This record gives sequence, structure tokens and C-alpha cells, in this order.
Amino acid sequence: MNQCELAYLPRQAIDAGKAAGQHRRYESCLRELGARVISLAPEPELPDAVFVEDPAVVMDEVAVLTRMGAESRRQEADSLARALAPFRPLRWLRAPATLEGGDVMRAGRTVFVGASSRTNAEGIRQLAEALSPFAYDVQAVEVRGCMHLKTGCTYLGEGTLLANREWIDTAGLETFRILDVAPEEPWAANVLTIGDTLVMPDAFPGTAGLLEREGWKVRTLDVSELMKAEAGMTCMSILFEGGVSV
Repeated sequence: MNQCELAYLPRQAIDAGKAAGQHRRYESCLRELGARVISLAPEPELPDAVFVEDPAVVMDEVAVLTRMGAESRRQEADSLARALAPFRPLRWLRAPATLEGGDVMRAGRTVFVGASSRTNAEGIRQLAEALSPFAYDVQAVEVRGCMHLKTGCTYLGEGTLLANREWIDTAGLETFRILDVAPEEPWAANVLTIGDTLVMPDAFPGTAGLLEREGWKVRTLDVSELMKAEAGMTCMSILFEGGVSV
């Protein structure tokens, strides 16, 4: 994990043992919130493999295996494809497309995709093509200050987004109610929604308090070591009906 890809954070030493413990507690949290958890085998030669959200986009009808913008991560898709095959038909993006799952935010039948340093226009076009038989509306969103769209914005449900407006273009998101992260917590926009609970790092008490005042149920976890690898709460799992893969 200390050889992980970094884009916006300075490299810090990661305590791998502590990170593994934090990940186990993350898995336990998902189970406690009612998810079935499928833990994949470790891939020690792939330092970012724990971030399973990026190699695949799983919808109700299909799983699209991405072609990641970080070339060092592209092998991660192989084992994930084997894990997803029992649950969904598979589709694959192809060169010159690049797309990472952290750039894909679903709100109902609309799929917002970050135009970022990791996801290009051809990746967005091919994802739209793969999803077109299922009547999804794919829309691009400019990402300008972070790695992925869901670093700067996540969908909470009930027509509401949590966002850092400095990092994304909100021009195409006017139909949503947008809650702003606490000003001193620019990295707080990535939260994982499971049922009626929002799961987020305990490093962002200001934003957690804001969400609670707005009536959301919030659960916090210590993921401090994982965050050194630019982890977000969504990037360590893929949620879909019928199971959760982590």
C-alpha cells in the first residue's frame, strides 16, 4: 500500500497493519448495516487493489469493467471481473477509453461521470454506450480540484448531494439540493449511503454535525491510514442489490 498511486496528497508512511484493522472494521460496519459482504483475496503486488470501486461500475442490469486512467492499476480488473461474473453480465471498456469508478455517481436513472484526470471523454462515451440499452442518462461533470467526482460530491438520496463546490462544476446539478461540506473539511464530501445511514470518516466532525442537523443518520469510522492513500469511504466497496463486494 505504501506504493499506492497518489494525485493530490503528499506521500506519508502508511502503517499497513493498522490500515488492515481499519478495513476490517469497515467490513464489520457494512455487515451491521445489513449488507452481505464478499471479501476478495488480497493482491499484495497491486498496492491500490483494496479500492475496488475504481475497476468496475455495477448497475442493476450489468457490470462494466473499466480501463483505469492509472495504468499501474489496470490488472485489478481481472480478479474483480471473476468476482462479479456470478452476479451480472460483464462489459469491458476498451482503449483509448479511460474511466475509474470513483468518477461515477448514480442518482436514480441518471449517471453522472466526472471528466477528470482519470476519466476521459471516450471513457464517458463508452460507458454511455454500454448503459444505453437500460435507459440510463449519462451526464459528464467537470472535476477540477480532486482525483474523482465522488471525492468532491456524493449522492445521499432524497434528491440531495453533499459537495465541495470548489472541486466540481455544479452547473448540471441544479435539480438537486446541495449541502456544502464544512469549510475547514474540503475532503469530507465522500460518504457512503447504506439504507438510511451515511458512513463517513471520523476526521470530519463539522460535516458530520451538519448532516445530523439536517436529519441524516451518520456513522463515523477511523480510516486515517487508508486516507493517506487518498481513500474515500465509497472507494473500498461496490454496493449492489444481491451483495456487496469489498
